[in-house]
Amino acid sequence: MSLVINSVRRDPGGFLTVSGQIKNTGSQSYKDTVAWRGIELKGTGESVAGATLVDKAGKKRYYVLRDTESRCLCTTGVSSVDPGQVVPFFAQFPAPPTSTSEVEFSLPTFATATVKISG
Repeated sequence: MSLVINSVRRDPGGFLTVSGQIKNTGSQSYKDTVAWRGIELKGTGESVAGATLVDKAGKKRYYVLRDTESRCLCTTGVSSVDPGQVVPFFAQFPAPPTSTSEVEFSLPTFATATVKISG
């Protein structure tokens, strides 16, 4: 499995959106997506809500935002990834201060990556 981050953008209204792709580079279906959802509330299904951002300079961790019904503002419905399949994903977070130019992005089962913020 590989994860590629395509963009990390500040959005109007104080949000930060991370988008990218998850690709199965193996020869078998990947079905261990439960870890990606983090501590999702029961019944909300598969998602990438377990993603986090860390602002090391500001010493703060950010979690995926939720709507008024506690659903994540992120990609949902990923229960498996077939061989060769590419799954686009996004996750919205509260935006760190404008003085923060990079953060660490983590999604369970993948290595943590330092990414630059644009916008």
